[in-house]
Amino acid sequence: MVELTNLSAFATGRRPASAAGVAPRVEVRGLTKHFGSVVAVDDLTFSVEPGMVTGFLGPNGAGKTTTFRMLLGLVSPTSGRALVNGVAYRDLPDPTRTVGAVLEASGFHPARTARNHLRSVAAVAGIDFARVDEVLELVGLGADAKRTVGGYSLGMRQRLELARALLGDPEVLILDEPANGLDPQGIAWIRGFLRWFASSGRVVFVSSHLLAEAAQTVDDVVILANGRLVGHGPLQQLLQGVTTTVRVRTPDAARLMSVLQARGPEAGRVRLEGRDTVVADGTKPEVVGPVIAENRIVVYEMTSTGESLEQLFFQMTEGGQMGGHPIGQTFGSVGAEGYTPLPSQEGSNEGESS
Repeated sequence: MVELTNLSAFATGRRPASAAGVAPRVEVRGLTKHFGSVVAVDDLTFSVEPGMVTGFLGPNGAGKTTTFRMLLGLVSPTSGRALVNGVAYRDLPDPTRTVGAVLEASGFHPARTARNHLRSVAAVAGIDFARVDEVLELVGLGADAKRTVGGYSLGMRQRLELARALLGDPEVLILDEPANGLDPQGIAWIRGFLRWFASSGRVVFVSSHLLAEAAQTVDDVVILANGRLVGHGPLQQLLQGVTTTVRVRTPDAARLMSVLQARGPEAGRVRLEGRDTVVADGTKPEVVGPVIAENRIVVYEMTSTGESLEQLFFQMTEGGQMGGHPIGQTFGSVGAEGYTPLPSQEGSNEGESS
């Protein structure tokens, strides 16, 4: 196990700023992509800043992966620009040492060992082979370096792809669903790793459909719906605009509803749900609780929901279809957390081949 204080051993010259002395940055300006008559991405403009973890959220088909592919030069935009450090990916002088990316964990030869898979990538990029063992240890696959990838679990393949992305010690890390296939220990590990990586002044841009987990990881969010930007900014700031709902189950529902409505806008929008539940949208328990006490109303249960990433997500993406829309249709600073690499998986294959 490697402690946080020893992580410098894994970094071949940490660079909190680009070669030009400018902090790394991702920018999207008026980015649009049409696939035939479908608009997959529609006039996106946002930036991803260094030193924090930025979450990229949206329903399946909202345009997240297409945006990632345009950032990495894999798909040409119909219009607009996707920039890394002020230039398109294809114009980066040393892309492997600037951007590390994982879009899917499937680019492996099943008969090749993990070490040799990474060595082949390192050879093409001109990276010293010593870095291969460093990143394998970093992601907890050091003891499994000689195993063939065909015997890896989905979670292990995810970690191997992360190791590949880290080979060039990049300034920008772009990850599409990095927690996919990981067990709870692995998910906690990736959370700590991303925050550690960002704390060195680098860019972390990560998509996720695990909203509860993303809420514990990200500082900024970019939210898409229907290919369009519907939310962007610090998570805590956006959460302040989330509607809170208070539900009260009581045998005196009619009277509670009446006294809450008499309280005016402070009590929110009050309605009856079933025969014994009063729902107040847009208020807080601190408002409803005193009203209940003042009027001596018997309460069986009181719950509240709101100010969560899940609530924010559904509020901002409500009504958006799952995918692109037809053309013309309308519709802080992070500190390093306690961090240790993942433990290696049990067992290893004798020998090393291919």
